[in-house]
Amino acid sequence: MAGNDWINSYLEAILDVGPGLDDAKTSLLLRERGRFSPTRYFVEEVVSGFDETDLHRSWVRAQATRSPQERNTRLENLCWRIWNLARQKKQLEEKEAQRIAKRRLERERGRRDAVADMSEDLSEGEKGDTVGDISFHGESTRGRLPRISSVETIEAWASQQKGKKMYIVLISLHGLIRGENMELGCDSDTGGQVKYVVELARALGSMPGVYRVDLLTRQISSPDVDWSYGEPTEMLPPRNSEGLMDEMGESSGSYIIRIPFGPKDKYIPKELLWPYISEFVDGALGHIIQMSKVLGDQIGNGHPVWPVAIHGHYADAGDSTALLSGALNVPMLFTGHSLGRDKLEQLLRQGRLSRDEINSTYKIMRRIEAEELSLDASEIVITSTRQEIDEQWRLYDGFDPILERKLRARIRRNVSCYGRSMPRMVVIPPGMEFNDIVPHEGDLDAETEVNEDGKSPDPPIFSEIMRFFSNPRKPMILALARPDPKKNLTTLVKAFGECRPLRELSNLTLIMGNRDNIDEMSSTSASVLLSILKLIDKYDLYGQVAYPKHHRQSDVPDIYRLAAKTKGVFVNPAFIEPFGLTLIEAAAYGLPMVATKNGGPVDIHRVLDNGLLVDPHDEKSISDALLKLVADKHLWAKCRANGLKNIHLFSWPEHCKTYLSKIAGCKPRQPRWLRNEDDDENSESDSPSDSLRDISLNLKFSLDGDKNESQENVDESLDPEDRKSKLENAVLTWSRGVLKSSQKSGSADKGDQNSAIGKFPALRRRKHIFVIAVDSDTSTDLSESVRKIFEATEKERTEGSIGFVLATSFNITELRSFLSSEDLNPTDFDAFICNSGGDLYYSSLHSEDNPFVVDLYYHSQIEYRWGGEGLRKTLVRWASSITDKKGEKEEHLVVEDEETSADYCYSFKVRKPGVVPPVREIRKIMRIQALRCHVIYCQNGSKINVIPVLASRSQALRYLYLRWGMDLSKVVVFVGESGDTDYEGLLGGIHKSMVLKGVCSSANNQLHANRSYPLTDVISLDGPNVVRTTEDCSSADLRASLDELGVLKG
Repeated sequence: MAGNDWINSYLEAILDVGPGLDDAKTSLLLRERGRFSPTRYFVEEVVSGFDETDLHRSWVRAQATRSPQERNTRLENLCWRIWNLARQKKQLEEKEAQRIAKRRLERERGRRDAVADMSEDLSEGEKGDTVGDISFHGESTRGRLPRISSVETIEAWASQQKGKKMYIVLISLHGLIRGENMELGCDSDTGGQVKYVVELARALGSMPGVYRVDLLTRQISSPDVDWSYGEPTEMLPPRNSEGLMDEMGESSGSYIIRIPFGPKDKYIPKELLWPYISEFVDGALGHIIQMSKVLGDQIGNGHPVWPVAIHGHYADAGDSTALLSGALNVPMLFTGHSLGRDKLEQLLRQGRLSRDEINSTYKIMRRIEAEELSLDASEIVITSTRQEIDEQWRLYDGFDPILERKLRARIRRNVSCYGRSMPRMVVIPPGMEFNDIVPHEGDLDAETEVNEDGKSPDPPIFSEIMRFFSNPRKPMILALARPDPKKNLTTLVKAFGECRPLRELSNLTLIMGNRDNIDEMSSTSASVLLSILKLIDKYDLYGQVAYPKHHRQSDVPDIYRLAAKTKGVFVNPAFIEPFGLTLIEAAAYGLPMVATKNGGPVDIHRVLDNGLLVDPHDEKSISDALLKLVADKHLWAKCRANGLKNIHLFSWPEHCKTYLSKIAGCKPRQPRWLRNEDDDENSESDSPSDSLRDISLNLKFSLDGDKNESQENVDESLDPEDRKSKLENAVLTWSRGVLKSSQKSGSADKGDQNSAIGKFPALRRRKHIFVIAVDSDTSTDLSESVRKIFEATEKERTEGSIGFVLATSFNITELRSFLSSEDLNPTDFDAFICNSGGDLYYSSLHSEDNPFVVDLYYHSQIEYRWGGEGLRKTLVRWASSITDKKGEKEEHLVVEDEETSADYCYSFKVRKPGVVPPVREIRKIMRIQALRCHVIYCQNGSKINVIPVLASRSQALRYLYLRWGMDLSKVVVFVGESGDTDYEGLLGGIHKSMVLKGVCSSANNQLHANRSYPLTDVISLDGPNVVRTTEDCSSADLRASLDELGVLKG
């Protein structure tokens, strides 16, 4: 196996160690192994898939041992370790086979249930379980990528976009991001993704119809990095500004916007950013709201201009983009770049780390859940290649290519999918900037130009490479990759060394990153590099292989030019290449390619037709392809010409045109409430019509939602439609009367804050908002917490400077009962977040019978991908399957609670909380059936609330900020020591959090223990915005803690 040549050598040494030793002293193991050759078996079957770094170190020590006996003992120990690896591998393979079989059964069962629910007969287009011949969207995979085929076409397309002025938001959180002099490769987080998102933002900002593009990332003000990463805003000037004058405006163009979150003076890797995601979301939400208002003044006739889409890059940005998309109700796009499930499987196959160790190091389960949430929320998932869809995304619960195909067929036929949905997978290869690239037309035999000093104008990197070669005029085979086993460079060197005609006709150049000392490199990189050096020595390739120690990013174009100048070939022999951007770069400089047949190069070759694809495991296949291109000049010229002719298909304008056309296919979504000129966060009073609209909606809700009350107030002899019509007429009559009354009293004293035209809702005029989100077993614990908080803030409550919001899992009926039983007045609170975030109410002084005003605009904000009745039926079927058998009796442990369910919250009673599957299992079952929802275990596990996927109590707070201007930095959230399974969302963000010690401390810890990742991967409990009170604190202690947070003084 490539990369494991040292294994060959030490196994051969084991076989040859006998001579010179007394047979009696030779171990039985070695004598037995001497009768056959295990080399091929060990190398190809046993050690494959493992990181053998430690074994390699042992082998190096064994080689250096002078004593034959000691050497023999060490080699024997190595044999035993290899045997142990073989045993581990077999166990892993068995577990993997079981896991795959279980997953296949879950998929088939979920698909079968989903299809059964969708009672419409399947068409021929929906039948069949294979997806190899037809793409997921009904297009042949043999077809070319959509493209701009001519200058006339792109000009025609551009003219169609002239009237549009779109605002697009991109998000990429980790790494060091700036527009110029990018420090690519300075760490593992600053790589190809950084370059991609910056160039995408720049290119989109130059497209017709796009007014502004914001790339949101983290602001880093650390002495460890350059000061430029701490600048709040950085403009990205377009590469080519021709024709952009018509689109220019005061705030137009592309910008990097850096949002502060996480440790203020420290640069941290992406694995440690997870606890601060909520903080970023709140900061980004503030920026987008502000920018929407600015753009509204400039191009929106005074109406906010919301983003047409928010695009998240990588799992961390996907998680935050899902929350932003839900808060703003705008379409979400997602690009994974690399995926957690794929990485987890690779690491498990290596066998070096257990699942717990992998999770601890890479926070892999948190990452996977973020990617699943991204699938739940995204309208479009953009990939670079078809391979990413076929082999990586299909590993996720939330995406099934077969079920997706069936759903897409139903959508095309305008047939109901019964609440099921899948994101649309779209292949859009990354773009490149080709304006500054001039392919070399000459060769080394041509006369070399000189400057005025008589010196060659060749760049320094030329001489740095050429010094390795005894005959530098031979065609150069160029490989550009880091020394990673996955890049398969050792197989390339072996293929070159074993093919004499290839060695005679060409040179090999390996650009393997930068290094000062091999001993200072990572163990994996050092191992690969040492293997390459040994192969060079083994095949005596001195004078034929170049492997320079250093190069700058700016040298890469010159390296491509040098290879083209020698009429060389670019090679990418990786075992799997997700995309292969270097293949496109090489083609732009006129280099034919030889590339792996696994992954993205297949798509690139289909479009460019500029080389040959090979099996990366087959050395002869690689050497034959290279020899064919180097020896056949006509083939070389044809491949070069094809690449140059078709390379524009991978340009940024082509990428952006396809990108924008996909966005145009998304259903437009944005906040639905209407804002008048008076309806401003800083206005003295609200529009009476807004108040009346909400109150009218509340009366309508009384008919549709609160069945018990409506039966008391409406004549049951009327049919539902008559009752509805009668009530709506009454509402209109009543509304006109109140409106006239309010207009007559318009000159009344403004100090009457409680009049019909008073500010609505009241939370808009508060200096601080206290959110009580204490989850407890009994209403007594909650009421005690409420009273303590009220007592601690009695002065401010009287003044009206503090408002209160109650956030709970109760429905509106349970909430009324709680307030009544604890002698609390609804007007003590400004708002109520009920059903775990499924409903939002405001308190009202206008009706004693029904003092709760429902916000139906909130429902329109959270209804995205709500499964409705299809989801409810599936949940009921799941609940009926959860039973506890006792003898012949079978007890149902989960039953539907119709009385407490609502339009956007399906509730279930849990009879034995400890026996019910964890929340992640329900979520998994729903995702497999393409149902998107947020499952919450609440009230100490005795109740399950299922609400829309992007709804939650924390998201409801962001809605209040968006609609009413409630400053999140002036919000204090009170929670217990534990709570419902949405507890984690209440502790993060820019708001303050107060943990009431001793409250909800006896909650069922199983609710949180069954999370697939620890709580510390989600929230930072030691941050400056989180304060813990003392045990059983008094109201005075509570006030002191609020003083510590800087909320109350004195």
